Amino acid sequence: MIKPPVFFKINRHIAAVVFVAVGATLVTTATVFSAEPYPKAIRQAVDSGVKVVKSFPAVSGLTGWVMLQDGRYSTVYTTADKKTLLAGALIGENGENIGAVYEEKYVPKPDLGPMFQQLDKSSYVAEGTTSNPKSIVYVFVDANCPFCHYTWLALQPYEKVGLQVRWIPVATLGPTSMPKAIEIMAAADKVAAFRKMEENHGKPWTPSALASEAAQPAVAAAIRKNGELMQRFGIAGTPGVIWKDKQGKVQVKGGMPRLSELPAITGLPEQKNEDSSLDKFR
Repeated sequence: MIKPPVFFKINRHIAAVVFVAVGATLVTTATVFSAEPYPKAIRQAVDSGVKVVKSFPAVSGLTGWVMLQDGRYSTVYTTADKKTLLAGALIGENGENIGAVYEEKYVPKPDLGPMFQQLDKSSYVAEGTTSNPKSIVYVFVDANCPFCHYTWLALQPYEKVGLQVRWIPVATLGPTSMPKAIEIMAAADKVAAFRKMEENHGKPWTPSALASEAAQPAVAAAIRKNGELMQRFGIAGTPGVIWKDKQGKVQVKGGMPRLSELPAITGLPEQKNEDSSLDKFR
């Protein structure tokens, strides 16, 4: 997730996560507002040097604001009365990441070509076809993210027919995200550790003595760098999927892909997947 600018820390009205009720049409039909006076919290940010890139109408009467500070973009929201500023994930009543949709639509996209090469230097788990894969897909993943788990389930059949997925662990969704990522990346067999974590997703978990930043400072540092790289790609939250299309152009998708999108993402023929937990993504 893109981090809020520093100035948000001084506003006492911030909410870390916003849950709203929303229909799909509300998410996709937003249009950019015309110029209007800034609410006080936004004006204070502008006075301190933060740039407003654009504003847009959001769900539940909110107004979204794309901000630029120190070369980084972030998205925040103000309430209808303009007195409260909200920064953090914007989650719908069905668990959908509405904020990620807005990030995809309104946040300017970086030049992805040079950054794509950095993915190969990141700390990742290579799962699937390891010898001469037909295609490679990178996915930023948090061990606590249910939509990352669904993405893992959805890509399993493709891994069997030539896909290599390079899972890039990040720690964004809670206090256990970092130790879980460390447990995977510090393991002698990273693939086995990653698969075990996914197969037990949602079940009680107890960290090992070595799964801590104190015990594995270098591993933890690499995971934090993964998170920074995810931000530079403009990905608002996990999962974040990155691949090259048939024309060699870098493509980025924030959030769980529809199953119908996977052939284009993987460059492979559509694979059947009868897992009932994926029915809502068909």
